[in-house]
Amino acid sequence: MNTQPRLPIELVFNPNWWRQTAGISFDEAFYLDPAARIANDVAMRRVLWQRYGDLGLGEANPQPRPVIGSLHVAGGFVIPALLGSQIRFALDAAPQPLPHAISAAEIDAMELPDWRNLWPMRDLLAQMDDLQAEYGYVVGDLNTDGVLNAAYHFYGQDLFADFYLAPERVRRFLDLIGELIVDVALAVRERTGSCSISVNRMVEQVDRRMFYHANCSVQMISPASYRQLHLPVELAMAARIQPFGIHHCGANLQKVAAAYAELEPAMVDVGWGSDVAAVAAALPDTFLNLRLSPIRMLRGSPQEIAADTEYLLQGADSPERTGLCCINMDDGTPDDNIFAMAEVVERFRRAGS
Repeated sequence: MNTQPRLPIELVFNPNWWRQTAGISFDEAFYLDPAARIANDVAMRRVLWQRYGDLGLGEANPQPRPVIGSLHVAGGFVIPALLGSQIRFALDAAPQPLPHAISAAEIDAMELPDWRNLWPMRDLLAQMDDLQAEYGYVVGDLNTDGVLNAAYHFYGQDLFADFYLAPERVRRFLDLIGELIVDVALAVRERTGSCSISVNRMVEQVDRRMFYHANCSVQMISPASYRQLHLPVELAMAARIQPFGIHHCGANLQKVAAAYAELEPAMVDVGWGSDVAAVAAALPDTFLNLRLSPIRMLRGSPQEIAADTEYLLQGADSPERTGLCCINMDDGTPDDNIFAMAEVVERFRRAGS
């Protein structure tokens, strides 16, 4: 495990924030053109230092580095693209996989794709070779999303009905996606040493080799459905790639925390609105990454954000295995709110020192 500050903080801003603050464009080149990717990485590290260097973010004098995937925004389009989804890029938004509903028969016939020879991994793997040859190393990684998130793009709303009507079909499809995700993550980690910092930057604070599985959509199924069809897929994934962590941005983590414990996760995101104390009790050996609400961070007062931060930290009640983040903050988020959060964290740090 990496050496980390007590109660580490991570901030991630939406592309619209970066567009307005630093003039960065999130078109296809941001993700897939090496020169643009490297230049934007330098600019983003410099902006973070200029605005939030006192919080330990960014670099005072960032130098170009051979980055294969941005470590400052989330953009989980690679897995849907490999499965056949078209991707829509925008100047001020994350890449969006377009819905690509296929028939039950097509789902049943789907096989693991030859992903090394498909866009975008074909291009990214070649770029890794070029960057390795030029710099001697490669850094960064790719957001490999999650099995249920990716399945929904192709299955559509029938996915949730088929948890009950055709569970064998759902399980096979989730297994296939899980295998693809781990294949890609292992290949990236072998080259760069990380595979999920782009899912949540807190990974770098805890263990940069950690694989972090995005369970955004798990809040849309019942705990029973999770145990029956989703957990077995993750257990198979965890058997292949360790350390294993879980991104859970939903407000109901306490309902599946006991099931998550069976995965022995190194870190779990605690979505805003979840019962932090109940989660801490269910996952006593897991690093808890407490998530503030980006909506409240945008619209609330500094006093409200300070209260939110204190509520989360008191619920976790274990500073040695706790971090705090706010992810996907929009343009217009007041710096005063961010500093109010940081002041509370610093108070908790001092109290426990």
